Amino acid sequence: MMMQRWFAGLLAVGNIVNGLVMLFASSLWWAHVAGARDTGPFNPHFVQDVGAAFLVAGLALAARAWREDYWLAALAGVGFLALHALLHLAMMASGHHDHAMEDVFAVIVPAALAVYAALPSRGDLRHA
Repeated sequence: MMMQRWFAGLLAVGNIVNGLVMLFASSLWWAHVAGARDTGPFNPHFVQDVGAAFLVAGLALAARAWREDYWLAALAGVGFLALHALLHLAMMASGHHDHAMEDVFAVIVPAALAVYAALPSRGDLRHA
């Protein structure tokens, strides 16, 4: 359980920082993230919308790191990260793998770790 909370805390920091940069420095984020420019012209509203989702996921993971019984909030917040990773996997499977290594290490692995961090332990389920 302690390892899950450590992962939750580390991933919370990364997602909160990413979300805040996307919200308040959208063009900087766009210019420095591999593959972002390949998706079309810069759309600040879209980047900020996605940044809000990253921020919420990070806050949900922070709640899990803070209190182990907040696993359900973390699981709800991590839903975005998991679906985002599945979309990247589907794109890679369909032949869009120009940035596969970045996708694996920046999107897919962190999402898998976030799901692990959010999952309840046996004790959590007994108290739910």
